[in-house]
Parts: sequence; C-alpha cells; structure tokens
Amino acid sequence: MKNIVYIVLLAVVFTSCQQQKIGYVDNGIVINEFQEKKDIEANFQIKDDAFKKRADSIGQAFQTEVQEAQVVAKKTPQKAQEIMGGLQQKQQMLQQQMQIEQQAITQEFQAQIDSVIVKVKGFVKDYGKNNGYTFVLGTSDASAAVLYGAEENDLTQIVLEALNADYNKK
Repeated sequence: MKNIVYIVLLAVVFTSCQQQKIGYVDNGIVINEFQEKKDIEANFQIKDDAFKKRADSIGQAFQTEVQEAQVVAKKTPQKAQEIMGGLQQKQQMLQQQMQIEQQAITQEFQAQIDSVIVKVKGFVKDYGKNNGYTFVLGTSDASAAVLYGAEENDLTQIVLEALNADYNKK
C-alpha cells in the first residue's frame, strides 16, 4: 500500500514538472526580412522618388518664375515689391503643399508597416499555438527580451520562411 502511495505521489510530481515548450523570435529579422515589408518599402521608394522629382520640377519652375520676376522688377521698380510679395506667398503655398503631400506619403507608409507588424504578431501567435508552444518570446537588437536562448529554440528562420511562404501564396 505504501508503494502505491509513493508511485502516485511520484506520478503527480512528474506531471506537475512537465517542461513547457518555449521558443523565441528575433523580431527585427522577421520584420525586416518579411517579403511583404520589402515590397511595401519598394513601392514607397517609387512614390518617394516620384514625389522628389515632382518637387524638384516645381522648384525649378518657381526659380525660373523668380528670375523672370526679377527682370520685370528691375524694369518697373514701383511694381517690384508687389511682384516679390506675390512670389513669397506662392513659395509659402508651394512649401505647404509639398509638406502636406510628404506627410500623407509618410502616414500611408507607416499605416502599412503597422499592418505588417500586426500581421507578423498574429502569425507568430498562431504558429506558437499550432506547434504546441507555451511561450514564444520576442527579441531584437533594440530591446533584448531574450538575453540567451538555445539555438534549437530560435524560431526566427522557421517563422520567417513560413511567413514568406504564406505571403507568396497570395
């Protein structure tokens, strides 16, 4: 009878001491190497380049207008102040317009990157659940939540490959 009690007690101890499955992911690598993020960055680089070309073109056109106005102002000094005042207003308006456009591009880019981050977090969560992990920790160079982890617990490449495979299906 004593032996049965010891066996039951030993079984309880072993089941309560079951190891939890823990993995970790380097967030920086997963986010930065995720193909969807790279595609978003490439798309916004094209938008940014187009914006810069347009801004340069508008700037050059404005400089030409200023030079022409200076020639006119020299010929009619009484109108010089009026002409230059109008150009200053136009310059301020153009600067505000360019700033608004640049902010819109930046906000759209940030919204899409935030969406990618949410998607990656959800994917890692689902991956952890589907593969029996109790915890999947995140780390990066900026904030090291995992100071040490055995290499076999590093899920970074596995998650990145699965994430990119899922993205490429679409």
